[in-house]
Amino acid sequence: MQTRQLGTTDLHLTPIGFGAWAIGGPDYAFGWGPQEDSESIAAIHRAIDAGINWIDTAAVYGLGRSERVVAKALAQLGPSRRPFVFTKGSLVWNESGSITHALAPASLRKEVDDSLRRLGTDVIDLYQIHWPEPFGGNGSAPEIEEAWRTLLDLRQAGKIRHLGVSNFDEVQLARVHAIAPVASLQPPYSMLRRGIERAVLPYCLDNRIGVIVYSPMAAGALSGTMTRERAASLPKNDWRSQHADFREPKLSRNLALVEVLRGIGSRHGVSPGVVAVAWTLRHPAVTAAIVGLRSPSQVDGIAPAGELRLTAEEIAEIEPHVQAAPRSF
Repeated sequence: MQTRQLGTTDLHLTPIGFGAWAIGGPDYAFGWGPQEDSESIAAIHRAIDAGINWIDTAAVYGLGRSERVVAKALAQLGPSRRPFVFTKGSLVWNESGSITHALAPASLRKEVDDSLRRLGTDVIDLYQIHWPEPFGGNGSAPEIEEAWRTLLDLRQAGKIRHLGVSNFDEVQLARVHAIAPVASLQPPYSMLRRGIERAVLPYCLDNRIGVIVYSPMAAGALSGTMTRERAASLPKNDWRSQHADFREPKLSRNLALVEVLRGIGSRHGVSPGVVAVAWTLRHPAVTAAIVGLRSPSQVDGIAPAGELRLTAEEIAEIEPHVQAAPRSF
């Protein structure tokens, strides 16, 4: 696959990366249902074989499990085939698995050390603040400047190569960017979640901040493999079972959009999910897209998204149907 420079960094990324959220398994608040570690490791190896050169995980995914699985997979690959590894912090948990938000310096320092240990590495290629504030916060995010300065210290200490943020808006980006440049932003972006097009993506373009989007297939809603029957049978420990995108009336309208993508994909010999990912990559501000992968077969199915470039005519064909689809926000 061709690569793209992430902002002003020396990281050149393949257009799609391995998203390691789902391989954290089911046993926490944001789980994706049952997942075998052996299948996850096989998926990571297949992704590297397919040319994908970066993995995105987070401490909270599986309460540390995702990072540990990534480490096992990389240990079997050897250093010459090692991809870039990105992780995130600010969500911490206690012994009972209750998750809270923390950006205090001592907490962040401990999180970075814990991630280094779980990942089995001396340095993290890209470390990101996962959330600027607790879920349901008032938007002020009073601790982000202090957190950013703490991460700068950790970069100076050689524990982090590059610093990024996730789920920040343009105002929060400006606050930390004024202290030191932000390497990248990780926001949600898909045909069902386009809010960042208004101000966030233009800000990133203007300030040369790389953008790696997550959930480009809307957590599988646009993958082409979701059906009414599958949505209805999602296990209770899969967070999607309670999400509006997988329930009526949004489910039927999302599935109708998928059929439009299926028609376009058939011209290229690819799935609707590949078209959905390629659609996010069409935006000039977007560097790359994180694709959640749980098995080698999923890797094989989505790998063409790294090369597919939709034509202007295809983008125009999709647009009316995207406008008609229900928005997640």
